[in-house]
Amino acid sequence: MLYHLHELNQNAMLPMRWMAQAVNMMATHPMMPASHTGLGRTVAAGTDVFERMTRRYPKPAFGLDETVVDGRLVPVVERELVSRPFGSLIHFERQLHEPRNDPKILVVAALSGHYATLMRGTVQALLPEHDVYITDWHNARDIPLWVGDFTMTDYVDHVTEYLRLLGPDCAVLAVCQPGVPVLAAASLMAEDDDPARPHSMILMGSPIDTRVSPTAVNQYAESKDMDWFRKKVIQTVPAPYMGMGRQVYPGFLQLSGFMAMNMDRHMDAYKEYFNHLVEGDGDSAASHRAFYDEYLAVLDLTASFYLETLEVVFKEHHLPEGRMMIGDRLVKPSAITDIALFTVEGEKDDITGLGQTEASHDLVSSLPAELQGHMVCPGVGHYGIFNGRRWREMILPRVSAFIHEQRVRKGFAGPMETCNLDATLAVDDRIIRTGSEEEERVDEPRPGAARPRTRAAKPATPRRPVPVAEPATRETKKEVEPAVRVAAGAAGDAVAAPTALPGRSTPRRQSGARAVRRPSSVDPSSA
Repeated sequence: MLYHLHELNQNAMLPMRWMAQAVNMMATHPMMPASHTGLGRTVAAGTDVFERMTRRYPKPAFGLDETVVDGRLVPVVERELVSRPFGSLIHFERQLHEPRNDPKILVVAALSGHYATLMRGTVQALLPEHDVYITDWHNARDIPLWVGDFTMTDYVDHVTEYLRLLGPDCAVLAVCQPGVPVLAAASLMAEDDDPARPHSMILMGSPIDTRVSPTAVNQYAESKDMDWFRKKVIQTVPAPYMGMGRQVYPGFLQLSGFMAMNMDRHMDAYKEYFNHLVEGDGDSAASHRAFYDEYLAVLDLTASFYLETLEVVFKEHHLPEGRMMIGDRLVKPSAITDIALFTVEGEKDDITGLGQTEASHDLVSSLPAELQGHMVCPGVGHYGIFNGRRWREMILPRVSAFIHEQRVRKGFAGPMETCNLDATLAVDDRIIRTGSEEEERVDEPRPGAARPRTRAAKPATPRRPVPVAEPATRETKKEVEPAVRVAAGAAGDAVAAPTALPGRSTPRRQSGARAVRRPSSVDPSSA
């Protein structure tokens, strides 16, 4: 019924949107004298904001038509390699002047309410030095019932199919929700000794174990039982959509939840947008439109996939407890012995708490330490892990170096001759002393949230040590967790203390720099 009311509201607003568009056209027409006055610009700004806040946002295009390779502008062609009812595999084919042995990377986009185009910035940054593929999930409301259902098992099957198509010379990168199915797919391929299994796996902000540092999202999932979610958020697709009659978790509900977490920020953004229009600041207004055209475009999830993810990942924690099933098979991350694992977390991630992605290292117990790496990014939130300046300058260099190192290990590439680790992995050791008169401004922190400790068993590689900040210890993490619980308690939600994961005596190394033990959390002084 809620979906029908949403559609009724959208249709009822159509005449008012059309009127707002008409008034906006008159108020901005250069031949109208009023368009050059403060009153005219105010009217135009108001109608523009109204129209944008009430419109229906379609799926955006990637719009990545070109990139720069070796200082030359290269056209990019977006090709659909595999098409299935619930998802496709997209290849961003660079029209290179000469062949390059660049690493192939499969970017697994989240199926959590937004389209894969939300990761446009991720793909754009990867294109100059990588052969990029991405999963493009389809809107469940547009898929007829006769096609069948889509579950977690189907998700894993899609990822496995794509990895087999790309072959062993491939890295897989998962951001947020896909971390669990990607780890499951890698585990099953490793157990089968599949020759097409990827050489490396990068998990970024993924909820591998949501018992660690639970966020508001995790607390909300725990606060309701499954029957509540089935009755309150699962809706039936109305006519005239192709998926009429399908049970879905509507994208507009997911969007409402996302926006409610930072409502003040979104309200301020629209207030600033209004002011930019009145002031004639076209560049700032265009940036606002570009972001919200993407952010407000949402898709529906099948009810089966949504409820299974909610139960298996957020409520019952099947993967970290060793009882996750894909079809009739038990997922065994311990079967992974040669798929290198690199994890990335944001210090200020309010979707996936610190330690939730890092927990994957404790699951791949058979993976050698030198094939594992972890980094915590100071001052970075969930979105900043895969988009924006910090993704490009802090995270991407480490991810690229790690992938290249694994290709060398597997014999797919030569030694790292052109990658200057001292330059790409260097850390700006300046700090910000908040509240002090001696505060020193830092534009962006460089890669490396913590100084890893060298392994005693194996000497470091003969590279100049990377100047990074001291790591926080597990004791520091224990001091931070009570603050998280206090903040959550102030919001009226009781939070269970995170379950302590078993300690790990085997050290692991940091993204291609030297043999190290991964830090357990971020040093607060480095933020």
